[in-house]
Amino acid sequence: RLITGRASVRKFDYDLVVIGGGSGGLACSKEAAQLGQKVAVLDYVEPSVRGTKWGLGGTCVNVGCIPKKLMHQTALLGTAVKDAKKYGWQIPGPVCHDWATMAEAVQNHVRSLNWGHRVQLQDKVKYLNIKGSLVNEHTVKGLTKAGKETILTAKNIVIATGGRPKYPANIPGAMEHGITSDDIFWLKKSPGKTLVVGASYVALECAGFLTGIGLDTTVMVRSIALRGFDQQMAGLVTDYMEAYGTKFAWKCVPQRVDKLSSGALQVTWTDTKTGSEHKDTYDSVLWAVGRAPETKALGLDKLGLQLNKETGKVVLGADESTSVPNIYAFGDIGEGRPELTPTAIKAGKLLARRLAGQSTELMNYDNVPTTVFTPLEYGCVGLSEEEAEKRHGKDSIEVYHAFYKPLEFTVAERDASQCYIKVVCERGGDQRILGLHFTGPNAGEVTQGFALGFQCGATYSHLLQTVGIHPTCAEEVVKVNITKRSGLDATVTGC
Repeated sequence: RLITGRASVRKFDYDLVVIGGGSGGLACSKEAAQLGQKVAVLDYVEPSVRGTKWGLGGTCVNVGCIPKKLMHQTALLGTAVKDAKKYGWQIPGPVCHDWATMAEAVQNHVRSLNWGHRVQLQDKVKYLNIKGSLVNEHTVKGLTKAGKETILTAKNIVIATGGRPKYPANIPGAMEHGITSDDIFWLKKSPGKTLVVGASYVALECAGFLTGIGLDTTVMVRSIALRGFDQQMAGLVTDYMEAYGTKFAWKCVPQRVDKLSSGALQVTWTDTKTGSEHKDTYDSVLWAVGRAPETKALGLDKLGLQLNKETGKVVLGADESTSVPNIYAFGDIGEGRPELTPTAIKAGKLLARRLAGQSTELMNYDNVPTTVFTPLEYGCVGLSEEEAEKRHGKDSIEVYHAFYKPLEFTVAERDASQCYIKVVCERGGDQRILGLHFTGPNAGEVTQGFALGFQCGATYSHLLQTVGIHPTCAEEVVKVNITKRSGLDATVTGC
């Protein structure tokens, strides 16, 4: 208590101390500094179980969206090479992929981003490469790699430490022999034949690009794919992946991982449908079984800061406040928040403005668009069909849908049976759009534009009044006219 008493009378070292130098923490720090606040940001990367570590910028920059999209692009280019032959390009000999070349290029780009973030902070924000924990509502203790201690005081403290991949509990050999998404992007050599365990978007994206560069890849799924996403769309994504060459072991649970004398990893699993046991060998086992918030080392329990017991995430108010005054948190560590970079960035900037007394605007977490970068991309904004049905009732929603064929698939003779659009609307009145779902090329680019409509209260009639750009995949969205209720064939024919 003494420290608090003293701290409240004397001047603090900083107006704001941010723990976590990821997308959100950096955005919050820079915005606060811009508004004249004295700011320090603490960032420290605990190496992964496999010993992988990286620089400033957090998950997205180092072991998430950025390297993921570049490796997804690698796989798309492989498909484009195959398509090119049908379009008349004469490509001599078999085409094969070199992991080391790709990895070096991707890792160099990530390092340039780490450097860019450091430069941006330079004079405005004090950057400390130390591990931070909380002493009280105005004091942070920092620990260097060498174990040297630093104490910082601040008027306000913000926690933006995000999350890290989980390893499964009670599976012998899982940790010793497996890797996670924290490692896959920093491997110097090809992971070879890979078993991906899990069916989150992380699992499917990684399995997709591994298949795309020619690796033998299997996805082991305990229950369903893309939990929390529209399940019809999830089915289209995994159907396409199966057709594309990814193998799926549905309703299977791993039991153990053993390293053989050959160096190969032998995985034993149970098929829950039949109860039978199976074994196979792989070069790599990638665990993608969820992420856990980085709350353990922060000393939150000492302060009585309220966490959700089940998830370990911080319970937050609409203004990102925690249960302890002067301590705020946002991003992946916050309970009920989307685990997405752009929401963390926006929430961080808005929080900085409020703490600097410049604004009262809160982050709006409704209708946040997102895209899953699987071989067939899936973009969505708003509610899934299941969620719309739950909130409004089956009879109060209208679902317009269409199966379409991207023009670029025609000459390439590519299967388009999973290219699909679904617009979920209120059935009455103006038919306000509740959810929009799209599988197909460039799903992110398509969804981003339509997401704007949600901010403007888009209705089905607005959609029909919009003129399409021909010939694009996105124009098919403005042409949807067949309802699921009608039972009519939703296949788009003609140009």
